[in-house]
Amino acid sequence: MKYAKADAKAHARATMRGVWAAALTPFRPDLSLDEDGFRRNVRHWVDDLGIAGLFIAGKQGEFFAMSVAERKRTFELAVEATAGRAQTIMSCSDQNLDTVIELARHAQAVGADWIVVHAPVLHFVHRPDAVVEEYYRHVAAQVDIGIAMWSHPDSGYLMSPELCARIADIPNVVAIKYSVPRDMYATLTRLAGDRLLVSSASEDEWFDNIVELGWRLYLCSNPPFLYQTRVDRRIADYTDLAFRGEVEAARRVRDSLDPVRHAFKSTRPPDKPHAHAKYWMDLLGQVGGPVRRPSLALTAAEKAAIRAAFEGCGLRTDAPAAAAD
Repeated sequence: MKYAKADAKAHARATMRGVWAAALTPFRPDLSLDEDGFRRNVRHWVDDLGIAGLFIAGKQGEFFAMSVAERKRTFELAVEATAGRAQTIMSCSDQNLDTVIELARHAQAVGADWIVVHAPVLHFVHRPDAVVEEYYRHVAAQVDIGIAMWSHPDSGYLMSPELCARIADIPNVVAIKYSVPRDMYATLTRLAGDRLLVSSASEDEWFDNIVELGWRLYLCSNPPFLYQTRVDRRIADYTDLAFRGEVEAARRVRDSLDPVRHAFKSTRPPDKPHAHAKYWMDLLGQVGGPVRRPSLALTAAEKAAIRAAFEGCGLRTDAPAAAAD
């Protein structure tokens, strides 16, 4: 590790910044892990798109359809492929606490920069705060690596800003991916902004959060590599402009991406988010590939609609779309 446990917060504040992305995991046609495709994607995201950090094996990455061994392998591949040119944050989320700790220790051992652990799904619990606080205290005690919390509706509840602020006192809890309404994450930013890097997965709100809340970390979802190409890096461009205080110029660049956002979101079947994103990656010349069950594959008609929207959205590419039907 590049920092001691007691220095995790300071190291995070000094280095966790910019646009990070949640990696999708490519599989081969036989549904085995596509290691070469994973490496290729990482190199493109880091070297061509300038993405500052990668969130590995999360919900976008279909961790729920992967074995523990495969999740560990993606950690290793990400560290290898980034080679220090971007940071890595490994998703160790799981319903089994032993698995969470096993993954966390592996991430630390192979040289990850950080880990993320989402709030657990709790059964028959009506007041989750004490349970969740003890959960994070226990995980943090098992490792030295810095931890990002993650609260989202899939857990069946949302962690309150007050709960998050208390957990932020733990030395190696450094950040939170806070997938909650904006008023909640704005409140947490005020409560714990000196102890916790607060971020949200919403690219739609990223510009406003830079300007109004002073954020410098986007943690994170897949728009950074779905809405950008080697020759069209408008998320990076408006982020840099906003960081420099050139707010109106940044707003114009941000707004210019609206046709891309609409093309992507309007063609996404509500029951097929992973297949949709992976096909969009294929159209961009990245390695998307198939999904594993329980995720559903796209139909030919859905692919045609996505391709038509992609081709008309104004996203500049330097090569013809490479996806096969």
